[in-house]
Amino acid sequence: MFAKFHWRSLTLGLVALALAGVASTASATHSWNGYHWARTSNPFTIKLGNNLSGAAWTADGSVNHLTVASSDWSTSDVLTTTVVTGLAKSRNCRPTAGRVEVCNATYGNTGWLGIATIWLADGIHISQGTVKLNDTYFNTATYNTPAWRQLVICQEIGHTFGLDHQDTNFDNANLGTCMDYTNNPLGPPDNEHPNQHDYDELDVIYNPLYGGHLDSTTTIGQPITNKAAADIDSGNPSNWGQLVKSSQGGRTAIYEMDLGVGHKLVTFVIWALEGR
Repeated sequence: MFAKFHWRSLTLGLVALALAGVASTASATHSWNGYHWARTSNPFTIKLGNNLSGAAWTADGSVNHLTVASSDWSTSDVLTTTVVTGLAKSRNCRPTAGRVEVCNATYGNTGWLGIATIWLADGIHISQGTVKLNDTYFNTATYNTPAWRQLVICQEIGHTFGLDHQDTNFDNANLGTCMDYTNNPLGPPDNEHPNQHDYDELDVIYNPLYGGHLDSTTTIGQPITNKAAADIDSGNPSNWGQLVKSSQGGRTAIYEMDLGVGHKLVTFVIWALEGR
């Protein structure tokens, strides 16, 4: 036998649930200066170019770290990612317009463990991105673990969507997200994957219901208008431009380079302990 509906109670309950969702999402506060991909509808798809090599990245205990990160970020309700064949033919990890290239190499004693670089088409809209993972340090005793690889690849990819960190204190208790700095990725809780707060922030950035907006054009899959910008080797610190932010005694840093006519190169750096 069916129960009788009380429409007023049902309506109030739905309103309460909706407001609870808004309150939860609105509490997320780690957008990276409002940087975002221009797109005309949600959900949208970002291609992740797979340029990774070596069993440590592609089959670390039967785990492919890029595949895991892609699956994690695709849990968002505003964006999905798909892993595709990489187009970056050299260790420079040359970017491809409208997508993100993910690379690893023994970049040497540069000091950095991982970097995420985004190209801004007009000061705010991401037009392409790269993630570089430095095996010079991932091959050391400190970082040669599946947990460190998963945290860093997850975090750097998150930056290419416009996310900042939830916490920049390495000594604080883990928040259970890869967007949290830590000295111990395994925790507990472990910091190898995004958490709900990250998905909430993506809603704040991209979902009009929570403060985001749609654009009249798209930068996804589109050619970059500043051709010279694509040839910059973002792994070379001399190409990072001006330091605009540093945290935790310099263990992380953000640099910006003005490329002219509204274009900008922004690089997020995680320094290795051995490199400081």
